[in-house]
This record gives sequence, structure tokens and C-alpha cells, in this order.
Amino acid sequence: MTSAVLQSNCPDLDLITRGKVRDLYRIDAEHLLFVASDRISAFDVIMDTPIPGKGKILTQLSLFWFDLLSPVSPNHLVTADINEMPAAVQKYADQLAGRSMLVRQLEILPVEAIVRGYITGSGWKEYRKQGTVCDIPLPEGLQESAKLAAPLYTPSTKAELGAHDENIHPDKAAEIIGAERAAAVSDKSIALYSAARDYAAERGIIIADTKFEFGVDASGAVVLADEVLTPDSSRFWPADSYGVGRGQDSFDKQYLRDYLESIGFDKTNPVELPDEVVANTQAKYAEAYTILTGQSPEL
Repeated sequence: MTSAVLQSNCPDLDLITRGKVRDLYRIDAEHLLFVASDRISAFDVIMDTPIPGKGKILTQLSLFWFDLLSPVSPNHLVTADINEMPAAVQKYADQLAGRSMLVRQLEILPVEAIVRGYITGSGWKEYRKQGTVCDIPLPEGLQESAKLAAPLYTPSTKAELGAHDENIHPDKAAEIIGAERAAAVSDKSIALYSAARDYAAERGIIIADTKFEFGVDASGAVVLADEVLTPDSSRFWPADSYGVGRGQDSFDKQYLRDYLESIGFDKTNPVELPDEVVANTQAKYAEAYTILTGQSPEL
């Protein structure tokens, strides 16, 4: 395995921003370059220690889902083959190969589209307090990790780096991006989740929830963007150990979150991760990829 990439260093490219995981470059007026680093965040805090190969796994898994779900929604991908990218990008192939995507530039919508098929995480916390998720009333008597009667669209705001996203009611999302776009985002999100859920279920993985991002292209069409159905943006549970009324084993960042909770992490200041936690986190990401795709990730 190659060494971890905490951040890309491409001085001849136009760096727009560095997010929690991705570095974003402008290539020309119509194209951007998404680079998935090996950074990992939890509770909206980027840890001091990267997870080697994580960015490559995220990229390969997004490519898999983009292809599988293309009949459900168009997406922003142009190519992930470094040899098909502009020469200015190819000169950094040692850093970028396997972890970058050339994409169409879109007007990114300022809401995140979260779809929940099961009640867990922040949704479970809100439900316990007031019987709702994103102020949407749910039936009484639900238990932790219970499957919902139908997938629930629960959008959130997109916070600046270091801040926390805020769950909002779908009506609020419509106020932010307009009713027509909000309806398209809701419909596409639920259709994408449902197709992915059914595919994963055949392979023994429950997709408890996931987060999509969308943009609008020059024609006004709503287009799937960013990463798709990765362990960073989703909760993947092994179906063979699933049980209602408790937390679940997972193939995602929940392992890291649980570790941080166990050491009294203050959810503010990044920490160094022990080698065991790094190795186990990387293994969970790789295992999810292998189960879903039937192949081992290229690291």
C-alpha cells in the first residue's frame, strides 16, 4: 500500500478548498477535480491521523455506485482515469491516481439530502425526546435501529468546515432551494436510496441511512454529485447481526465514533489515533467495499 495522503499538494492546479476529506481544484470553466484524501473526521472534527488508502476506497466505491445508479439519476462524473485527465493533472499522478475524479462543475445546492431507512443516530436521539425526526412525526413505540415503514427524507444544512450540520424539516429545505428543486432532490434521494438498499440487502448489508449531495447543471437539471454511498456518508450494518432495540455493528465510521466516545473525546480538538484504531477502521472500509462489489479495493 502507498503511504497515506493527508492532503494533496498540486501547486500548479487552482485549489478552491479543502473539506473534511476532499481537496477541490478548478481545472477550467466547466470542470473540477475532486481528490479524496486519507483524512478522517468524526463529530465534524478532522483527526490528526489519516487512514491509509481510505481516499482510494471512497473513490472506488463512489465510482461503483455512480455506475450502478446511473439509470436512477445523472451524475457529475466525467472520468476517474488519470490518463484521460488534462496534462496539468497527470503530472501529479503519483498523488492523484486512484483517488481523484474529474467532474462537471455544477451549482451545488446548499442542503444535504439525508435518507433514513432505520431510526438511529441523531434521528433516534430526537425521536426519544419528542417523537419526531427533523420535526416529522413518527409512530409511537419505535425502538432503536427499527426499520421505518418507508424511507424518510430528512435534509440538513451544510455547515462551514468545523461547524455542525443542522437537521431541518423538508419544508425548510424548500424555502432554501425552492419548491421545485426541493421536490426533485427528495424524489431522487429516496429513489437512489431504495435502489442501493435493495442491492446491498442481497449482499448482506443493511444501509441504515445515507447522505447525498446534488447540484444543478446548465440546463437546470438536478444532478447527483460528490461522493455516493460510502462508509463516510452512510451507515452500513451487517444483516446477519442486526437486531432491534440496540446499537449495531457497522462497516463505517461508527467504530471510530465509539472509540472516541470511550476516551471521552471533547468533540472539538483533534486527536492522534492508535495504530489499532487506524488498522481496524481501514479494514472496515475495505470489507464494506469487498462485500458490496465482490472485489478487493485497489490500494
